[in-house]
Amino acid sequence: MANEEDDPIIQEIDVFLARSLLEKLYLFQYPIRPASMTYDDVTHLSAKIKPKQQKVELEMAIDTLNPNYCRSKGEQIALNVDGTCSDETSTYSSKLMDKQTFCSSQAASNVSRYAAAVYKKGELHLTPLHGILQLRPSFTYLDKADAKHREREAANEGGDSSQDEAEDDVKQITVRFSRPETEQARQRRVQSYEFLQKRQAEEHWVHLHYYGLKDSRSEHERQYLFSQGHGLAENTELIKSPSEYLMMLMPPSVEEENEKPMAPSNVLSMAQLRTLPLADQIKILMKNVKVMPFANLLGLLGSGTDPTAVLRCVQQVALLVQGNWVVKSDVLYPKDTSSPHSGVPAEVLCRGRDFVMWKFTQDRWVVRKEVAAVTKLCPEDVKDFLEHMSVARINKGWEFMLPYDEDFVKKHPDIVQRQQMLWMGIQAKLEKVYNLVKEHLTPKKQEAQSAHPLLVSGEQRVNMAKAKVKQNYGQLEKEFQKQKAEMKSNDTSAKTDVPNIRIKEEPVSVEEPMDTSAHEGLNNGLVNGLHPAQGSMDPVNGHLPGGCIDRVAQELKAFVSSTFKKQFVLTLSELKRLFNLHLASLPPGHTLFSGISDKMLQDMVLDTGCKQILVPFPPQTAASPDELKVYALWEAGDTYDQHRQVLLEIFSKNYRVRRNVIQSQLSQECGEDLNKQEVDRVLKVSFCSLW
Repeated sequence: MANEEDDPIIQEIDVFLARSLLEKLYLFQYPIRPASMTYDDVTHLSAKIKPKQQKVELEMAIDTLNPNYCRSKGEQIALNVDGTCSDETSTYSSKLMDKQTFCSSQAASNVSRYAAAVYKKGELHLTPLHGILQLRPSFTYLDKADAKHREREAANEGGDSSQDEAEDDVKQITVRFSRPETEQARQRRVQSYEFLQKRQAEEHWVHLHYYGLKDSRSEHERQYLFSQGHGLAENTELIKSPSEYLMMLMPPSVEEENEKPMAPSNVLSMAQLRTLPLADQIKILMKNVKVMPFANLLGLLGSGTDPTAVLRCVQQVALLVQGNWVVKSDVLYPKDTSSPHSGVPAEVLCRGRDFVMWKFTQDRWVVRKEVAAVTKLCPEDVKDFLEHMSVARINKGWEFMLPYDEDFVKKHPDIVQRQQMLWMGIQAKLEKVYNLVKEHLTPKKQEAQSAHPLLVSGEQRVNMAKAKVKQNYGQLEKEFQKQKAEMKSNDTSAKTDVPNIRIKEEPVSVEEPMDTSAHEGLNNGLVNGLHPAQGSMDPVNGHLPGGCIDRVAQELKAFVSSTFKKQFVLTLSELKRLFNLHLASLPPGHTLFSGISDKMLQDMVLDTGCKQILVPFPPQTAASPDELKVYALWEAGDTYDQHRQVLLEIFSKNYRVRRNVIQSQLSQECGEDLNKQEVDRVLKVSFCSLW
């Protein structure tokens, strides 16, 4: 308070914002001149600008009569540049260096905080600057002098040689044809310094007319530095609170923000890491560590971190493998990148690494040669994949580097099951891309395949599994007999329900159940760290409890209806894949996790108005049984219903039909003369997901 009283306000000045020269006003910073040389002494001979680059070139006359000018030096420079002869191409026609060229460079990339101010009659008028350019002398005339010197030396050397010597210097020329430029080579060329220089040189100069300080046109333009209207509507930017006003005058520096690294790359600073959002912290940690148990991840994030939030974030950047989190492939290999070893694009690398991760969900051991044979990638790339998540063992292969995390699996069964759904979708994609055969899908039997290989042998595991099956069968048999006795004693009418109560058995018919909990034949009975006894949510004795069956039917019907309204024709294989993806997107504990078999899904498809199309595929087809079952929505309520039904009838007679046959059949049945474009539209709308 004492300081404020000692420094009273002596005057208040109104500030106005001028907009007439907005995005047109530049500040030129000239180099320092001798004291005897003022701006009035300088005459601008020419000026030109490249607007996109904000590059200016000024040619200014030098006062050769100034006492500070060295005439002998000026004559020597002119002689070196132009030589003894003078013509139109001469730089200095007066045989004297009487002009100087100045080229500009940007003094600052962010000039939003700078303005030009004019004070007049107690008012301060501000005009924002669009650019600040520093002018420096250009010495291109020295390059011209060097070029002429080399030409003179070449002419002197060439004059002494004879015609015969010139013929002896003839050399054989080899003609080579350049190969087509790849996309990666084109990107490197575009980002090269030579290409950028060429692009800058291609921009044409725009010649300007210079007006002197005392010219009438300059005086007219200077009037635009003053605000044209003093109303509040013209200066609403200046009617701000003190803090907002200071923020406008001194905004945070963008350059400083860009210079600060968003996150450490090679060495992690935990203090800086914890200043970032939780999702970024987890992404950086997983990208650097690559494989980590959930308990270790929580410990690195510090005390007080919500485990639920960590689970939600880690699923965005990692996948669950044997109870541990492994960073996703697209995080390590972003789009538009390539392999440092082979130059393979990131998309191919991600597929290959996903295959390795998927193999580790089935087995603790992976053979490098098998991965290379399937993925067709170079050995260096395959070795990188394996080193991310496994350790090489002599004469055995590569073993997953972390033990099976049973604690996490027990505490979070919903997360484990959701990750299992994701792996089923990844497996379906890998089967299509790599044409995986049964030997690739079934893990090989090896010693020490369990989560605890040093404690449990293979024979012990078999005995334990047999004992567990006998125990479960005995319990189910007792429950069946108990329920059967209760229903007989309660009511005779319940006899009709007794046959429906049955022990759940493995199906032996073609109608195999759609497994949404575990893969058949997986190592030690685990998929992605999930034991069947822990993760299975199948109903007891084939029945769902209470009114859950109605909710499951409603949810399943809603999924089937919405799916066929988007894609009118689907194979059973594609429908199951979409259903697995739908399950993965559902919250934990949803009713659809109670277990849906293939028969339930197919019955619901038929109940929603769809029909099975018996397409006569050839006997030698390599398609799976699920891919041979085709279902179609018969009536969708749109304008293509009749066309779609005709097409389905056509394909029920032959699996391959020519376009002209389809066109003639549609025209005959629908009574319309359809052209080729209209037939293509009908095919696209009706069979976009299948054909």
